[in-house]
Amino acid sequence: MKICLSWSGGRDSMMMLHELKRMNENVQGLLTTFQEESKKIMMHEVPFSLVEKQASSLGLPLYPVWFDDSGVDNQEYEKRMMRAVTQLEEEQISHMAFGDLFLKDIREYREKQMDKTNLGSLFPLWGKNTRQLSKEFIEEGYKGVIVCVDEDQLDVSFLGREYNEEFLRDLPDTVDPCGENGEFHSFVFDGPLFDKPVSFKLKGTYQKWNRFSYVEFLT
Repeated sequence: MKICLSWSGGRDSMMMLHELKRMNENVQGLLTTFQEESKKIMMHEVPFSLVEKQASSLGLPLYPVWFDDSGVDNQEYEKRMMRAVTQLEEEQISHMAFGDLFLKDIREYREKQMDKTNLGSLFPLWGKNTRQLSKEFIEEGYKGVIVCVDEDQLDVSFLGREYNEEFLRDLPDTVDPCGENGEFHSFVFDGPLFDKPVSFKLKGTYQKWNRFSYVEFLT
């Protein structure tokens, strides 16, 4: 298999890559969606420049897919993603891997979309215990920072914190330790698969939508 990862730059994506590497699978690249004007990851708001550094340190090519900052409807989103997958097919990629853990509706949607292509779909982390997976991330030596929180589920004070044992202890019982229900998102900047850490500084925080708040990076 030649595998491309659906890549957010966060904790679940990193553990997916870690698992595939542990299995000696042939990972060929990382595919990530970005906003054209702000040059940030869709939803997570991490700058393109940092994801570039992340991919470079991991020794993998980055395949960006660009969207308008104002957003697109589902039909246009799927159209652009299909174009990106066609490019992967031309480069002999055989499978797309996703870091989903237990949300069946999202997995079914991804499988439905991939069935329209010649690529197979993989879910290396599916069904894993999220508390155990969160501890494994830390024990393996990975480091991440919290870049987005849904304030309906998690207090804004968690923004900018490192994803570590103290962070996990402080999480409310209602919040999944991997943020699988969208409670928070992270950016991984160091760990055993990195050639060197991704350097960055945090400027502050801001709120983009009614309940979603983000860290602001100085790159």
